[in-house]
Amino acid sequence: MPWFLWLLAAAGLGVAEFFTLTLVLGLLSGAALVAAVVAGVGIGVFGQLVAFGVAAGAGLVMVRPVALRHMAQLPLMREGSDALIGKRAEVVQEVTATCGLIKLSGEEWSARAFDESLVIPAGTLVDVMEIEGATAVVYPRELLP
Repeated sequence: MPWFLWLLAAAGLGVAEFFTLTLVLGLLSGAALVAAVVAGVGIGVFGQLVAFGVAAGAGLVMVRPVALRHMAQLPLMREGSDALIGKRAEVVQEVTATCGLIKLSGEEWSARAFDESLVIPAGTLVDVMEIEGATAVVYPRELLP
């Protein structure tokens, strides 16, 4: 099989990987490149197929599990407003289901209660459950009486 057909196969598999992100087609694309090099050296079709099979097998068995593990890891640092989720804050102005004010990381933020039936008085410590735009959604650290 001519080497340029292997290159065509590698390009096609690479494009398909770009759209699917499965890691399988990309590894097969790399194996097709190995087969193209083998074909370019002058080894016959059987040798090309063996090279393709060995490279594909090695990639799928050794590289893909490591890559999947790295892709599944959560980012070490949360950035922006995501970094505020889970932080402790203090209520500055009573927080209800619709409005309120808290001191969070040294700044005053508009806030609303996570539980719509809660009214959280000033001075209460709260946890930030989520951020919606410029409003922190909070829940008291200790249940109110």
